[in-house]
Amino acid sequence: IKAPLERVFDLSRSIDLHKTSTLGTNEEAIAGRTSGLIGFGETVTWKAKHFGVYQKLTVKVTEFERPFLFCDVMIKGTFKSMCHTHRFESKDEGTIMTDEFHFVSPLGIFGKIADALFLKQYMTNFLIKKNNELKSVAESNKWEKVLHKS
Repeated sequence: IKAPLERVFDLSRSIDLHKTSTLGTNEEAIAGRTSGLIGFGETVTWKAKHFGVYQKLTVKVTEFERPFLFCDVMIKGTFKSMCHTHRFESKDEGTIMTDEFHFVSPLGIFGKIADALFLKQYMTNFLIKKNNELKSVAESNKWEKVLHKS
């Protein structure tokens, strides 16, 4: 991403940008941190429509090393477990952002079959779309509006 490390880090933890970068799923922050920048120890509960059904997911930021890393872990939701680690490093005139998204589906063997058939690809596409929007905002002057709300 052709933008400074701190900017990319802050945009990635922006509740407001998350909402606009996931328009297809009608994401809404309904509890915990509902706008601005999420930080260590904070939670957010998302309501979103996936596969035609509204679901809720509550995550907590359990690791936070500004501007290099933060991790949010599901504390309540559809998955059996979920951990999303966001890593950032300066590179040349920009930032390398790496997402590590680990989840375990519920329903034992049926969940594993769903993962293989469609869920892993669905989640990968979801994160790519979300991160492409973050990249677009970070590399334009749109980032100022997002971060000045915080």
